[in-house]
Amino acid sequence: TRASFPLTPRGPDTAHCSNIMASHAPEDTCVTIHPYFEIKEGQEGAFREWCGRITATARSEALCIYYGFSFSESEPRVAFCREAYQNADGALAHLANVKAHLDESGPLASITRFEVHGPAAELEKLREPLKAFDTKFFVLEFGFRNK
Repeated sequence: TRASFPLTPRGPDTAHCSNIMASHAPEDTCVTIHPYFEIKEGQEGAFREWCGRITATARSEALCIYYGFSFSESEPRVAFCREAYQNADGALAHLANVKAHLDESGPLASITRFEVHGPAAELEKLREPLKAFDTKFFVLEFGFRNK
């Protein structure tokens, strides 16, 4: 049998949970961006070449922690870009740096989902600049980051 535990505290003794959450909020400013792509039929090779070009451009970014593309094993036309930045400023610098690449991606693929994860204060800096992406924001509440 599987072990189970409540994901959401319940019961009369849970009033303290909001204080626990606030006290465990990480000091990390890291922001991760999670775009999912559906590659247009017949454009798989061209999309992979595009990935190589945009990755080479991103390599020069001082605030980029990691950047790369992965491809679904079960859905050959689905790709994901895993990317992380020191903070919201790094994410915004990246978007400015790769704008030309993003503009040329339209005939190759469509973004089917666009998520941004990070601390609330960093996400606030990204809400307006990312509104065109129909962004789903995820607020970091618990965690740590090794140095």
